Amino acid sequence: MNAPIQAPITGRECLVSSQSALYALVGFYGAFNTRDLGAMRRNWSPSDDIAMSNPLGGLHRGWEEIRGVYERIFNGPAKVYVEFYDYTLHESENLFYAVGRERGCLERDGKRLDLAIRTSRVFRRRDGRWQQVHHHGSIEDPALLERYRKAVRGEPF
Repeated sequence: MNAPIQAPITGRECLVSSQSALYALVGFYGAFNTRDLGAMRRNWSPSDDIAMSNPLGGLHRGWEEIRGVYERIFNGPAKVYVEFYDYTLHESENLFYAVGRERGCLERDGKRLDLAIRTSRVFRRRDGRWQQVHHHGSIEDPALLERYRKAVRGEPF
């Protein structure tokens, strides 16, 4: 087992090689934290077999369903920021996955909600670059999960 890496990934890291697996992971957090749907689209594989299960609920397959989740977050009333930490990276020739935690916050209407999420992301090499094919995120605390869902939907939290 790899030792957890301490430096968090925020999406603002400057990496030289666009061919590296870490570049793809940094690209995800950059797209998420800047609410850039185009960059998010490029981060995910265009194949129909991609899947995401995140704290907003449900299993989403294919880019059209996954895009809908990001559109709801990016265009909603809440601003969400997360960074990836306490993680391990695992890479083979054509598969890369990262397992760790996300911390961050959701802000809306002058209120702040601190987030704690368990996260895994899987990337597959396609045409010489890494693209995300799977994401799973879980909020362990049921009360925090309910407040997060309400805040993203625009309800009182």
